[in-house]
Amino acid sequence: MSDDSLSRIRNIGIISHIDAGKTTISERILFYCGEIHKMGEVHDGAATMDWMDQEQKRGITITASATHCHWHDLQINLIDTPGHIDFTIEVERSLRVLDGAIAVFSAVEGVQPQSESVWRQADRYQVPRICLINKMDRTGADYQKVLHDLTEKLAARPLLLQLPLGIEDQFNGVIDVLSKQQILFSTEDQGCSLQIEDADPVYTEEIARQREQITEAAADFDEGILTDFLNGQPISNQRLIAALRTGTIAGKITPVLFASALRNKGIQPLLDAVDHFLPSPLDGIPASGCHPEKKSKQTIPCNPKAPLCALAFKVVADEGRKLTFLRIYSGRLHAGDQLLISNRMQHEKVARLFRMHAHKRERIAEASAGDIVAASGLKSVITGDTLCKEDHPLLLEGLDYPEPMVSLAVEPKGVDDRDKLTLVLEKLQWEDPSFQVKEDPDTGQTLLTGMGELHLEVIIARLETDFGIQVNTGKPQVVYRETLQQQIDRREIFEQEIDGHLNLGEVHLRIKPLARLSGVEIEISPHLAEQLPQDIFTSLIPLIEQACQSGPIAGYPLTDLHISILDIPYDSVKTTARGIHAALQLGIVKAMRTAAPTLLEPVRKLEITTPSEHTGRVIASLQQKGGQVAGILTLTDQDQIRADIPLTRIFGYMTELRSATKGRGSFTMEFSHFDQAPQETLHRFNLSPQPGRQGQT
Repeated sequence: MSDDSLSRIRNIGIISHIDAGKTTISERILFYCGEIHKMGEVHDGAATMDWMDQEQKRGITITASATHCHWHDLQINLIDTPGHIDFTIEVERSLRVLDGAIAVFSAVEGVQPQSESVWRQADRYQVPRICLINKMDRTGADYQKVLHDLTEKLAARPLLLQLPLGIEDQFNGVIDVLSKQQILFSTEDQGCSLQIEDADPVYTEEIARQREQITEAAADFDEGILTDFLNGQPISNQRLIAALRTGTIAGKITPVLFASALRNKGIQPLLDAVDHFLPSPLDGIPASGCHPEKKSKQTIPCNPKAPLCALAFKVVADEGRKLTFLRIYSGRLHAGDQLLISNRMQHEKVARLFRMHAHKRERIAEASAGDIVAASGLKSVITGDTLCKEDHPLLLEGLDYPEPMVSLAVEPKGVDDRDKLTLVLEKLQWEDPSFQVKEDPDTGQTLLTGMGELHLEVIIARLETDFGIQVNTGKPQVVYRETLQQQIDRREIFEQEIDGHLNLGEVHLRIKPLARLSGVEIEISPHLAEQLPQDIFTSLIPLIEQACQSGPIAGYPLTDLHISILDIPYDSVKTTARGIHAALQLGIVKAMRTAAPTLLEPVRKLEITTPSEHTGRVIASLQQKGGQVAGILTLTDQDQIRADIPLTRIFGYMTELRSATKGRGSFTMEFSHFDQAPQETLHRFNLSPQPGRQGQT
């Protein structure tokens, strides 16, 4: 594949808060690109990208779906991501491999909690974005409010490339500011025909004002434009687009467009903007990797002639077999190739390669740098693995997985169910790294742990509908964190004969509590690097990290602690690595038990939309549950209530909210932080909060 061909590829995703219209936009993109000949609707369970049974029944996107289409001579690899917080892993791993994204915002609701979350995820992976303000036809649409939210809440620099023709039920098209033309979308052929003409003179002044803002923004990325702008010289649209493209790819500006996807308006100009402003695989930040053993970092250019390097970013169970989604960063991949999983130094063979169209597959013979494809036959590959050729081993940075928050006990109903359950749960863990399975050591029950109630509901439903397994379930339980409320110094000595050999170890450590959201900080006294053998010294941090995975109260992970290793006396004759490791682990456990340990519960950020006449009742309900109202935004006939509430109090809240609002209220939520568990929770574990520390943030 030549550089010219690579420049005509766009690997993009659609990200937003739930119900902003991502899947509807994806459906229109496929329709106008000619990939499908009939548009399905999300509310009818007929959208192409929502192919799973649970997605069609619930009307939401659960798993990120990949597809491939063409807009003129542009090749687009498109990933439609979920908007619900419980499925945030799908957004995380998609953004890890994408070159650009379309961020969708509702013209009515604006920037919502999950909008902020996915925006931060895109920031973390430095993914350039264009914004689409959707639902311009809805009552209460206010694009100026959305622009304000983009600036204030997301610290973005939005740049309007269009002006809307009408608003709410009068919205019928857009004005392209650069060409000074208006675009109307036919209602007779589902928006396929465009009526393009010079903009109405009534908009002349507004167009000139907005074009000046565009020129000023472009001047930040092209000194020639700045000079011509200051001298009053004309500047062509091509020069402006090139400069804006530079600014967008650098993440300095965010072009903004308008649409009403459900009414088939605004999608073709969006596709043109994808071409003009979002990067090709050649334009983005090059991937970086290292040799698995040498660890020296190197840049991996997007070059089909370079050694193969690909990342497995998603694994699904497809009719009992693994289907692995790959982003190829360099080189070429052929069906039948022998590969190396460089992070585990295992060998694999690609059986077949596919270009995906949601759940449908198009078999291909090869793929090259810049492609996103799927492969079968990779039996031991998991999400985050790097694939390369044995003679050129490379290791890419993997993926960060969100911590699951809610657990559920399950038990199979019948003998046949028991035999199949373990195997099926293993397959579901292939697909979803944020889903965990373990056995309760006290009861022997199988515990499923996920991101929230909905996440676990979908998994239970899939056990029955997809795999034919019936299970009984318990009530959802919150996954807490453990921490200390006091500082403690401890000297631990371990001396014991094991397998006929005396093992001796002594550790002096200090553990002190930190502010909330600090995580675990580990500090090892510098003199120990010279005092201890290298193999023992390098094993200390992994050992401490392992010890922090299970606290002394109920086995929950430790957090918000600073652990210092002050001294480890070493005698080359008596001291052993096993003795030091045992002393360190025992020291941490015993220190935690004696320094006022406590539990932290997860707190979620809640956004409730309710008719204004029910706002008082909703707020009262929140306060009864221990929620703290952070703000109320009044819209046309609705209120948006933002609040923080403990996760333990939110189970089953949808039923209560519908009752309080006569079925007209809805809510979304995202993880906020961990905070001191209430007294009734602490009492269950024979604990009590220390004065002055409860609720520390």
